[in-house]
Amino acid sequence: MHAVHPPSPKTQTMTSLCLALLLAMCGLFASGTPTRAAQALVGIETGLPLPRFVSLKAGKVNVRVGPSRSHPVLWVYQRKGMPVEVIAEFEHWRRIRDSDGDIGWIFHSLLDGRRKALVLPTADGEPLMLYALPTDNSEIAAAAEPGVVAKLEACRDDWCRISAGGYAGWTVKDTLWGTYPEDSFE
Repeated sequence: MHAVHPPSPKTQTMTSLCLALLLAMCGLFASGTPTRAAQALVGIETGLPLPRFVSLKAGKVNVRVGPSRSHPVLWVYQRKGMPVEVIAEFEHWRRIRDSDGDIGWIFHSLLDGRRKALVLPTADGEPLMLYALPTDNSEIAAAAEPGVVAKLEACRDDWCRISAGGYAGWTVKDTLWGTYPEDSFE
């Protein structure tokens, strides 16, 4: 007869991570966007919401196949401030998704909790108009080219205020990558 032993802390952590990843993937892949249930998850390392948006802290960031320095590098980001979405946590590593939908692991100290947003291309290929107030009846304050990374200053209802290059203004949330529909902050 074999003795029964409680699971080790490492086994418990891996089990929690697998369960969190499974639940997140169910919510993420069922509709292509995070569900309310998936958004109710919290990271096992930080206790912060999953998924959540953060930005790259450095101008050169390796993205790896798995959560360790021994895993191969998939690609290297070379743009400080680029928004990414944290979708899982394991020890000091964060599994992220970028605006193209690509997924990999980044060491936690290379991520910044300050929110940024990526200006998406417009349907007509023109620059995105930024308004002085959160309404399209407002005066145009600036224009932003697709691909601009901007500081996310505030979000309410369907609008967010962004700033970049000394310019600021309001735009509709769905013109940006790096926000959730329910985001509301000043």
